[in-house]
Amino acid sequence: MPELPEVETTRRGLAPLVEGRRIAAITVRQRALRWPVPLEVDGLAGERVHALERRAKWLIWRLDHACLLWHLGMSGSFRGWTDAPEPRPHDHVDLQIEGGHLIRYTDPRRFGALLYCAGDPLKHPRLAGLGPEPLGDEFDGDDLWQQSRGRKAPVKSFIMDSRIVVGVGNIYASEALFDAAIHPTRPAGRISRARYHRLAQTIKATLGAAIEVGGTSLRDFTVGDGTPGYFGQSLKVYGREGEPCHGCGNPVRRKIIGQRSTFYCPACQT
Repeated sequence: MPELPEVETTRRGLAPLVEGRRIAAITVRQRALRWPVPLEVDGLAGERVHALERRAKWLIWRLDHACLLWHLGMSGSFRGWTDAPEPRPHDHVDLQIEGGHLIRYTDPRRFGALLYCAGDPLKHPRLAGLGPEPLGDEFDGDDLWQQSRGRKAPVKSFIMDSRIVVGVGNIYASEALFDAAIHPTRPAGRISRARYHRLAQTIKATLGAAIEVGGTSLRDFTVGDGTPGYFGQSLKVYGREGEPCHGCGNPVRRKIIGQRSTFYCPACQT
């Protein structure tokens, strides 16, 4: 599933192809995504793309008179074509950019979303309740510590709650907790302020490093040019059950937390 680094990588790949250009045509071949694609989307030909932004795992296409809100879901991806092939069964939306590329959205599982927003996209119901961006100045250890007081949920579930902080998905939560030496099952309310400062730093560092190398290489994810991300080559615990910990040599363990596989070192993380 594309997480924040994958979505940011996608944004960076698409932005030079669309920003400052008009949409010449839009073709919606499949409306039955996670939510039905609104008919208003079809009428946006002629609109200029002023900016391509990201909020959490949503891509915001800022146009002349409206915005498109796009979510990749479980398996969504974009490709930019100068000479596009015939669409395949899972190619659901095409945006022909004036004098440029055809941007094609592909989503085999159809859990992604394309929404129309006439007002402020940050006030849209899907975005309004989201927590701070993990790479922004407003996110820090003090914020985590204050919000964690009295919470009994495992810290891994806590940092994956998009109302607390956005974009810390399953892979990066495991990695950040390992770097912070915090056991993923420890109750969120029983972690010190100092350890939350360390955790905030490792979240920022883990996500930042993943963005720089193009995200994590997963079965369904490709960046804008169709090539996979490669952060997966440097994962320290995620997906390494039974393999020796890079820190102490003990076997990495796996545990289900919140219906998600969690990887950790029982010796290094307390």
